[in-house]
Amino acid sequence: MKAPVEFDVSDAARRLPAAVSAPGGLVGFRTLFYKEVLRFWKVSFQTVAAPVLTAILYLLIFGHVLEDRVKVYDQISYTAFLVPGLVMMSVLQNAFANSSSSLIQSKITGNLVFVLLPPLSHWEMFSAYVLASVVRGLSVGLGVLLVTAWFAHLNFAHLGWILAFAVLGAAILGTLGLIAGIWAEKFDQLAAFQNFLIMPATFLSGVFYSIHSLPPFWQGVSHANPFFYMIDGFRYGFFGVSDADPVFSLAVVGTAFLVLAALALRLLKSGYKLRH
Repeated sequence: MKAPVEFDVSDAARRLPAAVSAPGGLVGFRTLFYKEVLRFWKVSFQTVAAPVLTAILYLLIFGHVLEDRVKVYDQISYTAFLVPGLVMMSVLQNAFANSSSSLIQSKITGNLVFVLLPPLSHWEMFSAYVLASVVRGLSVGLGVLLVTAWFAHLNFAHLGWILAFAVLGAAILGTLGLIAGIWAEKFDQLAAFQNFLIMPATFLSGVFYSIHSLPPFWQGVSHANPFFYMIDGFRYGFFGVSDADPVFSLAVVGTAFLVLAALALRLLKSGYKLRH
């Protein structure tokens, strides 16, 4: 399966060495961050509008079919329950796509050298790629929320929890995308990573259902899935009710980010599959 082609800002990449070294110019982190944001924003119809349309289709199909058949929480319609799950799913998938596709594209086209040539530290590279992924994930998530909110009445019980899980979730998937992009050497490997890890973990995390409707064995499996805590905690911010304790969910999500960030920084510092 071939990954969708996204705009590659080769010109911005070629200017990286000059921008980093020029007196009064942008520092390396800001330049690389600008390049990564510009990369997806130049084709926002594909990278932002298309995922929003996909989420609307999910909502229309599942909401229409299951609205009168599934009851999740008291006084909360199934469509309302579904909206935060679709928003968070869009945030996660697009955050992963941003960093992973950028790295694999740079490897294949050969312009990764323009990122490696400047004196960028592994911290700067990590921060630029992950923050750009967070920007893309949140942009898509906001678009999905604005459009799907018309179909259901939503509460914003705890705005802080919504923002915390959205940002942390996007950062985790941006970091995971960075690791996948470093590891993969061709689009097929990246597609396998996404199709056999990211997609199943996302769909089995409670986006379309409450895990309390599952048999005990599958409830246990769901509790071993970090994606479940991201989506459940995010949904708690809207309704004030959840399948798991939001504090525990935040601890799991925060720990997952720290572990993945440490791994990504180690790979970047060693130059694994980047400089060799």
